[in-house]
Amino acid sequence: MTRFLKIAAAPATAALALTFLTLTSAAPVQAGEYCRKDVTSAVVGCSFDTLEQCQAMSAGRGGDCFRDPFLPDRNALAYAPKAKAAVKHVKAH
Repeated sequence: MTRFLKIAAAPATAALALTFLTLTSAAPVQAGEYCRKDVTSAVVGCSFDTLEQCQAMSAGRGGDCFRDPFLPDRNALAYAPKAKAAVKHVKAH
């Protein structure tokens, strides 16, 4: 009987370890560009890539769709403006 338990314990332990690793190493959550605020629970979910996807989800259920306010503005500059040249001050005599 103890020999059976020893033989059965190894595969069971391996299966539990594999299950634990599978459940704890989930893919990272990726937010979309558009959010939906539910009318009844006021829960906000930002998982939509397009405004049309959000509106399709809200159809018949209600809710507000809007662009994620934490994303940078679409018209934001992706570069820093050039620094102004140093102004030379000349002493008048």
